Amino acid sequence: MILELPRRTEHFGAVRLHDVQRVYELDSGTRKFPTKAKEAVATISSDEIERINQKMVIVVPVKNERLKLLEGVLSGIPHDCHTIVVSNSSRSPVDRFMMEKQMIKEFNHFVEDKITLVHQQDPGIAEAFASIGYNSILQSGLVRDGKAEGMIIAMLLGKMLKKEYVGFIDADNYVPGAVHEYVEIYAAGFILSDSPYSMVRVSWVYKPKIAEDKLFFPKWGRVSDVSNRYMNHLIESYTGFGSEIIKTGNAGEHAISMRLADLLFYASGFAVETYELVNILEQFGGVIPPANPAVMLSGVDIFQIETRNPHLHEDKGDGHIQEMLSSSLGAIYHSPICPPKVKKSIMDTLDNKTPVRKGRKPNLPTILEPPLKVDITRFVATLRKKAQTLTEFG
Repeated sequence: MILELPRRTEHFGAVRLHDVQRVYELDSGTRKFPTKAKEAVATISSDEIERINQKMVIVVPVKNERLKLLEGVLSGIPHDCHTIVVSNSSRSPVDRFMMEKQMIKEFNHFVEDKITLVHQQDPGIAEAFASIGYNSILQSGLVRDGKAEGMIIAMLLGKMLKKEYVGFIDADNYVPGAVHEYVEIYAAGFILSDSPYSMVRVSWVYKPKIAEDKLFFPKWGRVSDVSNRYMNHLIESYTGFGSEIIKTGNAGEHAISMRLADLLFYASGFAVETYELVNILEQFGGVIPPANPAVMLSGVDIFQIETRNPHLHEDKGDGHIQEMLSSSLGAIYHSPICPPKVKKSIMDTLDNKTPVRKGRKPNLPTILEPPLKVDITRFVATLRKKAQTLTEFG
């Protein structure tokens, strides 16, 4: 892969926020070679990417997605990555989880990938969490119904597999080639990082929509545009300089080094991607005394890399958009480092965009503890013994 080096980096305490990087060539071959623009681009060989892929799990959270979409996503994930599918699909009246399991079994008959499948609502998983006292993820005796909760399950499975990186890809992607590019981007970002504490977030080149019977290619999604703006307001409140550095506030497609993922708190539901950024600024931005001084010495790298493939995904309607918007802005609003001026502006925006809840503060997201606190040996032992839906293919 040949991609642009960051043209601009903003510092927020120990956090290095790199501006969006453009991909020039998806596959630059097996050799690392200099180009005429060698001072402006990084050339990353396919061999280097392959080495990272072997150390990475790719997580696909699923909730009642079409089987053809899920199969397409699986087909785009490089063979060297271990795939973890965490399903939260309905079990009745139609057991969609069993349909997913059968589809994966048939798919894997031809490719022999390493795929781990589990259902989020498996009572055995809840028992595994309860056995180690990780109760913030539980509700009414089961794992809470939320995206972040599924991500935590997958991270712990990745730790069980002793992987160094974890990447996330939504199951509603229509283009398998885009999925493949996401994983290559993750690997490229980790290769470029100067720190073992790093995150790579995908910036989609376009998010196509059908408008007036024509295919239109907007640059930003309806939620991302707002979330990005308020993340930047938060940053500039402390730096004193206007900022547009954050362009991936709602990047469902992103990856984290396990060493960083271990330290982060996570927000339940649709707040998860925005809150990851907020929590990194909270923990390592220098506003609040750091709990992990060693990280402050290494710094945290956040890369934002633009795709070549457009992001074509399932349209889930206006209700879904409003829920995402409220959750994302709530993650910023309730942060201890969010200034009153930014809070007021968030309230004004929510009043305009979600008039049904005018005057009401955004919901305080449920916060999940860092995975580092988990006794992984005990968790895995209980999981393997009790989880009935845990299936390992390949």
